[in-house]
Amino acid sequence: MNQEPREKMSVLIAEDDVISSKILERNLEDWGYGVVLARHGEKAWQALQNPAFRMAILDWIMPGMDGPEICAKIRRRKKFQYTYIILLSAKDRKRDIIAGLSSGADDYMTKPVNYLELRARLRTGRRIIDLEDKLLATQKQLKDLASRDSLTKLWNRAETLRFLDEEADRSRREGKSVGVIMIDIDYFKEINDRLGHQAGDQALLRVVHRVKRSVRSSDRVGRYGGDEIIIILPDCDNGRIQKIADRLRRAVGGRRMKCNSRTLRTTISVGCAVATEMTDSRTLIRRADAALLQAKARGRNCIAVHGISANPGKE
Repeated sequence: MNQEPREKMSVLIAEDDVISSKILERNLEDWGYGVVLARHGEKAWQALQNPAFRMAILDWIMPGMDGPEICAKIRRRKKFQYTYIILLSAKDRKRDIIAGLSSGADDYMTKPVNYLELRARLRTGRRIIDLEDKLLATQKQLKDLASRDSLTKLWNRAETLRFLDEEADRSRREGKSVGVIMIDIDYFKEINDRLGHQAGDQALLRVVHRVKRSVRSSDRVGRYGGDEIIIILPDCDNGRIQKIADRLRRAVGGRRMKCNSRTLRTTISVGCAVATEMTDSRTLIRRADAALLQAKARGRNCIAVHGISANPGKE
């Protein structure tokens, strides 16, 4: 027979009658579906914790947990891909059909099953799943576009501040530190004025590339505005943030970069601050910004850490 799904889709069949479940299994496998059987409601629910199951055929009456109960539990859970559910039952009264669909089932079929009809309904279920996946992918793309800076593809200012609020709250709850690094490209205006904004954009992109390669996977890097880059560093104390900041400074200024057919040696100034248990996110930003001004005042191409008077990174 023709293989229906473009990719083999896994279907859970929850049916306690051995003969009925075997007939269902044989037909679905002939149609190109991967099939797993469950003959107990609890087993069916456990199996459906696997996100590979995008479709389920559930008998209404099963030991342990019936079909409508499983439907309701599936619809209550979050952060799962959509599962298309067909409920099977010998009950054919309108109120039973309404009750079954109201529990969260997408479709309802009465026994004995008409297999040509089931095949058509599975096709419908596959189309609905495809549409759901496309919708979620589009929503994710739109959210990403709204959260990213258009040039650098870093998190934008609003999203970065949201991350910082979350980390500051977590640090207060768990008693862990959180750090902020503010980066400013030295003499960036001169690059724009002398070589043009296209060269300035290229310089910014190359700095961003070097910065991203030098931070931890848990750190969040965003564009705060203009040539200012902000980094949120969970679980980071003064000693660690100082090492990370100097690594960033060396990564950017350590070798020349090509911008608009010109080779430049671009450096950065870096300001750092670490939250104490009672520091809110806005105070942390102000402290990192003040430290950045200190780094610039010391001659640029150096780092300054809020609360530390020494000059820890200057060549």
